[in-house]
Amino acid sequence: MPLFNYKAINNLGETEDGVKDAADEQSVIKGLQEDGYIPIRVTPVNARSFMFGGAKQNKLNAKEIGLFTGELAVLLDSGLPLDKSLSVLIDLTDDNEHLSKLIGRVLEKVKGGSSLADALEKQPGVFSKFYLNMVRAGEAGGSLGDVLMRLAEYLERSKELKDTVSTALIYPITLLVASLGSLFGMLTFVVPQFTEMFENSGKELPVSTQIVVALSDWLQTWWWALFLIIFAIYATMRVQLANPTSKKAWDGRFLKLPLAGNIILNKEVANISRTLGTLLGNGVSILSALVIVRETVDNLVLAEAIQDTEEQLKQGKHMSDALQDRGIFPKMAMQMIKMGEETGRLEEMLLRVATIYDKQLRTSITRMLALLEPVLIITMGLMIAGIMVAIFSAILGVNDLAS
Repeated sequence: MPLFNYKAINNLGETEDGVKDAADEQSVIKGLQEDGYIPIRVTPVNARSFMFGGAKQNKLNAKEIGLFTGELAVLLDSGLPLDKSLSVLIDLTDDNEHLSKLIGRVLEKVKGGSSLADALEKQPGVFSKFYLNMVRAGEAGGSLGDVLMRLAEYLERSKELKDTVSTALIYPITLLVASLGSLFGMLTFVVPQFTEMFENSGKELPVSTQIVVALSDWLQTWWWALFLIIFAIYATMRVQLANPTSKKAWDGRFLKLPLAGNIILNKEVANISRTLGTLLGNGVSILSALVIVRETVDNLVLAEAIQDTEEQLKQGKHMSDALQDRGIFPKMAMQMIKMGEETGRLEEMLLRVATIYDKQLRTSITRMLALLEPVLIITMGLMIAGIMVAIFSAILGVNDLAS
């Protein structure tokens, strides 16, 4: 059936936007009237926008999900019922059309008798399994507002963690690109200016100069092959990382990298601990929580360790002992988790572990940058200096021959 956008007034006198599927516009109007709405506008969803924007219609970014979660938590804590809170949210987000429409679809499901978790689950590709299970646990325990507030805090911290990593990588990547660009420019534009003079001198050039000239000639003729090689490496890595078997092998290698491996481990430990602690704190069983956490972990070596932990928990083993047997997770994290199990405060200790490893992640990134920046500068400086020395040594040889 075709889809139609609609704008209508509900029985509280408030405007609502949403999407309905029906045979025609009259069917949408009739359905809205039967539900007690006063239709204002009904328009078909544009086929072009649906084809090219359909993925974005349902998809929310992390900022929009955090905004929706935090504001809904505040409204529920103020005493408003769920349907009223969602109606208010539609008005608050009227400047964000596709977020407003999504809330409208959720409100429609809620008014139809669905729970909030079920209504959110029916928005495909928007909310993660972790998010849906948290909401479902909050509804079952009668503390939806508190759970949504915790979710909002969780999403904010996760976003800060991702932003920290992304921001930290901007400068070294920029420095690397600028340095490689300078090197490429020297070999393709500067060195060729001297090549003709070297050829006319009739003197054999120093080995270093011959290497630089040969590299310059190759780049001028086959520069496109360089980009082809880079693309081939990129495509190969994508294929490798798309295959679970090869991805697991690469994930193991990434964890063993100096500095970078420590950063990856700290990031994943913080993410695993925060997700697991948040789920346990909201009444999700530990086995169910581990299944959800495993799906949020990108590194397959760590995901396999969590899966193995699930199996050992079913056999009556403690989580800390199961994780420690794998020898992947840091010792301090294992000790804190073990302490949490012994004192019955596992969720609290997991959240503390997340906080500690967030800080360690930032420290690791700072250390890596402190080392990476001078290494890049010195390496590129030496390469450029090497090219200049090769050119000047040849020029001096030519001058000696002329004298």
